[in-house]
Amino acid sequence: MPMHLLRLLPAALATALTLGCAVKEPAVAPSTITVKVIGFNDYHGRLQSPGTMGAHAGVPAAQRPPVGGADALAAYVARMKESNPLHVVVGAGDVIGASPLISALFYDEPSVESLNHIGLDFNAVGNHEFDKGAAELLRLQRGDCRLRDGAPDPRSCRGLGSAAPGRFDGARFQWLSANVVDKASGRTLLPAYGIKNFNGVPVAFIGMTLKETPAVVTPTGIAGLEFRDEADTVNALVPQLRAQGIEAIVVLVHQGGEQPEGSLKDINGCVDDLRQPDGGDSDLGRIVRRLDDAVDLVISGHTHAAYNCSARTVDLAGSPASPVATPRPTGLPNRAGRLVPVTSAGSYGRVLTDIDVSLDPRSRDVVAVAPRNVLVDRSDAAIQARIESRPALRQVVQAYDALVAPLAAQVVGSITRALPAVANAAGEMPAGNLIVDSQLAATQPAALGGAVIAFMNPGGVRAPGFDFAGARYPYDVSYGQAFTTQPFGNTLMTLDLTALQLKNLLEQQFEGCLGQTTQRVMQVSNGFAYSWKAGNPPCSRITEVRLTRMDLNATPPVPLAAPEVIVRDGVVQQPERVYRVTVNSYMQGGGDNFSVLREGRNVLGGGQDIDALVAYLNAHKAPRAPYDPSIPALRAPRITRLP
Repeated sequence: MPMHLLRLLPAALATALTLGCAVKEPAVAPSTITVKVIGFNDYHGRLQSPGTMGAHAGVPAAQRPPVGGADALAAYVARMKESNPLHVVVGAGDVIGASPLISALFYDEPSVESLNHIGLDFNAVGNHEFDKGAAELLRLQRGDCRLRDGAPDPRSCRGLGSAAPGRFDGARFQWLSANVVDKASGRTLLPAYGIKNFNGVPVAFIGMTLKETPAVVTPTGIAGLEFRDEADTVNALVPQLRAQGIEAIVVLVHQGGEQPEGSLKDINGCVDDLRQPDGGDSDLGRIVRRLDDAVDLVISGHTHAAYNCSARTVDLAGSPASPVATPRPTGLPNRAGRLVPVTSAGSYGRVLTDIDVSLDPRSRDVVAVAPRNVLVDRSDAAIQARIESRPALRQVVQAYDALVAPLAAQVVGSITRALPAVANAAGEMPAGNLIVDSQLAATQPAALGGAVIAFMNPGGVRAPGFDFAGARYPYDVSYGQAFTTQPFGNTLMTLDLTALQLKNLLEQQFEGCLGQTTQRVMQVSNGFAYSWKAGNPPCSRITEVRLTRMDLNATPPVPLAAPEVIVRDGVVQQPERVYRVTVNSYMQGGGDNFSVLREGRNVLGGGQDIDALVAYLNAHKAPRAPYDPSIPALRAPRITRLP
């Protein structure tokens, strides 16, 4: 490894990587060596339990146990480690970013500290690791306080899970990213792989970042970086690893698939080999299909779906009342046609993947892989006892919770019904309508932008939206809940777009148009309405667009002008007519492949998205009437999908 990268690492880890290993065990020569690989992904700073979960979709809600939480995750990892002294803990990305307030308020330092306590060894860099840019990721790796205007930021270095208050130790685990390269130097931003020795047998863990990361993070944060193809990068590393005597290779990739709708999605299932509805491979399947036969195991993430494509796969079909389990040996085919074990542990620390890997000490190769996904069940009596006997991590979480609790608990508004972050067939979400309206309300005054339309990217509306288990309505929404739904801290940007650019932007929501790689239906503000035709070819799906300018700072909103037609029968009526449009800074920079927004003129920055959401909800805080998505003045639905 280049010395400039070693200087970024904690001293002990840098020394271990220089030697080509993190741990050396006493040499023995059994017929096979069994190593326990413990995997998870998409932790997203969930220090506290995200709720309940069943092993499959057919488990009744009342029978689903509480799952996750850093303390329970640590207890499960510790128990798995105790079952085999030869072990390693690995992640497939997104351990930070899009985090709840308890971690995000402190720049995800609590997430890193909790993972240090849990004992993570290696983690692939996910796309959310770049939410605040490459420099911030490197700070989280090496430690040190975040600066604001040249001075330590008061929300950084609280140090509740570090060696002492007032400091941040950085990650004791190593982030890995083989396919993210500095264009100027040609070197990887972080190490491409990590190696751990087990009784003299080295195992390599290659970290792979989502290739499409430039389309889903703020471009300025990754300027100068190149994101290379995942499979090509892995295959190029195989000869290098073999030259070091390494035959056992595990890929940690931040890309995934999911089991089809209609299946029971058992956490140990792999229904249809994760294929898409049209029968084609998932994004992950396409990567695996191109991998060198030297790769023995793929641990994946990104889609937040749990699956286990291996010899322990159980395809669960039928109805929830009468599920039918069909065990079958399986994996996903590589370029040689061999079925490679592929796993994912879902998200938020709710599931762990317990993998027994058998190694031949003579050939140094993998001879068997046996994965099993396990719920991180907080109600397990033995786990509860273990948490009680080892309370250090729980105390760290409680301490951060105490710091954030006064802000998180503040009631910011009320709603009359659940507003899930789930899109209908047209792409419209109840939670998305609320959020995008808040952004238009914040930028509608002339001095703050003079906006008449607002758009919100769908990926920025985080689950569960404003849909809370066991809630009784009207329901008081807290700041912490609002933050969970809108956690990115983007700035609102208002800019000029012509009617033609508006049409192009709407067309760019759909795969194959103006560089768009997948369907991304934006949420649209009150008064804006359009129709799209699913059967039309790319760049000709938008058929009708209308705008009724609304005053969103009135309760309820009221029209300000007569409706106008922007597009009729697919034709822009006045191509040069200019509209003031609000989006977040991520979108304005071209995020989610919305490159049309970079053409906007007269750009004006505003406040943060979370502040706009809270202010809008405040207008629906007692004694005022709760927010009611069904009132006619909100003009929903706003998007119409035609055949």
